[in-house]
This record gives sequence, C-alpha cells and structure tokens, in this order.
Amino acid sequence: MSQDTTSFMQKYWFDVALWKRILTALVLGVIAGSLLGSGAESIQWMGTIFVRLIRMIIVPLVFVTLVSGVVAMGDPKKLGSIGFKTMALYIGTTAVAIIIGLVLATIIQPGIGVDMMGADPQPIKAAIPLSERLIGIIPKNPFEAFATTNILAVIFFALMTGISIMLAGEKGKPIADLMDSGTEIMLKMTHLIMEFAPFGVFGLIAYQVGDKGLNILADVIPLALTLMLGFALHIIVTHGSIIKFMLRLPATRFFKDIIDAQLVAFSTSSSSATMPVTIAVAEDNLGIKKPVASSVIPLGATINMDGTGIYVGVVAIFTAQSLGIDLSLADYALIALTTTIVSIGTAAVPSASLFLLAGVLTGIGVSAEQTALVVGFLLPFDRPLDMMRTVVNVTGDLTVATVVAKSEGELDVEVFKADPKV
Repeated sequence: MSQDTTSFMQKYWFDVALWKRILTALVLGVIAGSLLGSGAESIQWMGTIFVRLIRMIIVPLVFVTLVSGVVAMGDPKKLGSIGFKTMALYIGTTAVAIIIGLVLATIIQPGIGVDMMGADPQPIKAAIPLSERLIGIIPKNPFEAFATTNILAVIFFALMTGISIMLAGEKGKPIADLMDSGTEIMLKMTHLIMEFAPFGVFGLIAYQVGDKGLNILADVIPLALTLMLGFALHIIVTHGSIIKFMLRLPATRFFKDIIDAQLVAFSTSSSSATMPVTIAVAEDNLGIKKPVASSVIPLGATINMDGTGIYVGVVAIFTAQSLGIDLSLADYALIALTTTIVSIGTAAVPSASLFLLAGVLTGIGVSAEQTALVVGFLLPFDRPLDMMRTVVNVTGDLTVATVVAKSEGELDVEVFKADPKV
C-alpha cells in the first residue's frame, strides 16, 4: 500500500472518531434503504457479518473479563458490595422507567380509538416462572451454557471461577494471569471488530428501511410518540440526573462518551450483541476500571431492561385503553410489579419484549387470544421501537456501572472528563 493511500485512510478513516463514522453510516444506510427498497437485501450481508463477529466474542469476553475482574478485587467482600449495589440500582432504575411509562400512557392515552381486529394473532409462549429463571442461572454443564450463549449461567460460572482462583492464592496465580491476558486479547479483538462497525450498521439500517419503509410507524404514531418521549425522559432526566447530581460529574461528557455504544445498540437492537462495545466504552471512555466494568455490564445486559420496562408498561396501558378495560389503582400497581419481574432476565435479542406481554396483560384481565392479537398488531413495526429501547437499556448499563465504579473508587475521573478516544 502506497504512502499516499495510507495517509488518506489515516486522515479520513482512523483519525475520525468512531461514533462519527457509525453515525454517517447510519444516515447513508437510511438513504440507501429508501432508494433500493427491497433490493437493500443484497447488502444485508454486511450487517449479518458484523452481528456474527460481535456474537462470536460475547461468551469468551464475558467469561475472561469477569473472572479477571473478580480476581482483581482481591477481596470477596468487595464482590458482595458491588453485587448488592448493582442489583439495587438496576431494579431501582427499572422501577422508575416503568413509572414514567405508566404516567405518560395514562396522560397521552395512545390506545383510545385504536382497533386491532385486523391484526394477525401471534402465538404467545407462557411466561417463565421467576423460580425457574433463578434455577436456570446455575448451569448443569458450563460448556453447554457457553455453546447456547446463556449469559446468566456464564456469569454465574465465571463468578465461581474467579472466587475460587482468589481463594486458591498463589496456586491460582497462573490461571489468574491467563485470564488477565485473555481479557487484554479479547478487548483488542473488540477494537478490531469495531473498525467494521460502520459497514455493519450501514447494512443493517439499509435492510430495515428497505424492507419496512420509513412509514413503518404510521399506524401506531400515538404509541410510538409516547414511547419515544418516555425513552428520552428516562435517558435525559433519570440517567442524566444520576450522573450530574448523584455523582457530580458532567452529564454532557457522559453522553458524548457513550455514543459509540448507543449507536451500535440502535443498529443491532440487542444489549447482548452490544456488550463488547459497552465494556470497551466503559473502560476506554468513562474510565471505569476492569473489576466493575467486567462484572456490572454483563449483568446489566441480562437483567437491566429500563427500555423494556417503559415499553411493556406503555403497551399494557395502550392495550387496556384499546379494549376498553377500566384500570384501578391496584391494576396500575400490579402492572408495575409484574413488568419489573418479567423484565429481569429478558432475552437480550430483538423484539424479545413483545413476548413478555402475556405475563403482564393476564393480570389485568386480558385473555390469551387478545394478547396474541396485540402482539400481532405490534410485531410488524416493532423493530424501530426495539432499536430505541435497546439504546435506553445500554445507557442504563453504563449509568449504573459509573455509579458503582465511583462508589467503589474504581473510576478514573480524569479519563471520564477527557475527550473520548478515537
């Protein structure tokens, strides 16, 4: 490669901040999808490759970083402290998100006058009992958990491995060093994959726009606007206030620092697929040290579903309004409680939130047939809504990770306040 070509690539590619490259690709993808229509399927392969690359590294990245992070704590008590704070914050922010959704849906009333009878019913699986979810965290076979990408089971096994290495002392040091090296390797691999992110985002967005069209939300504009307002309020008011007033850190810098992760979350619609980028952003841009980043974020990708909480809460009220069901204060409390429970451990994949509705709607008297009709009504235009709620979920992961890191003395404030790395 000539020096002129190298200089050109350096100036117009590598020297340009990643978020700018991704945002440009997103805009170009919308344009390409609009122009190509169904023909955009021919470039979907770029998005498919990007998603596969990210999914390829999720399990090894989570395992080695979490084991290495636990060992780096040096004290099992610190793990308990981080775990308690993390769970409390994730459940607390999800509860706030649900309340925001319920209040907005009650005020705006997006379901009034909506007729869903023309929708095609979709089969709904029964909600998985909470006890079964908790038991499922413990893998019968850790290798099976790795193979099936059961992240909660991988996290549990990684925690047990890290604690055991810590307790083994000097005899466990060779494995600890191996995991530490593995962490560095996986993070370097993440950075390599992220160089392909603009192409992947271009392919993903172009296909979505070409397949569904820009008018995809036309039939559910009131619901979409209610959800968008809820998502924006939760990110700006809830997460922004936590950073600015609780941590006394610049919220504008926080939002600039995390834009890479938000854009990837938007394009993939998956907290799980975004996880490698989220961890890299936490460490490189926010200054969150490995013990916290490698434990809080993987957990958040599986149990922190702020966007899902808003979505399910709003859709529950939307359904009640559409079907003419009068809700009492007890019904609202029941929706809030069941939404919090079902959102924990939601599969971090596109449109998973839709299939949680049965566990919430049953409590307010909506039949299985009516629930299937609601899902059939929402499914055709759920993808763009899912893209937005995934951004909320990932923003919540990074907010909680920052809070935990600051409280544990694991946050490099100088890195947080510095300009994001290119």
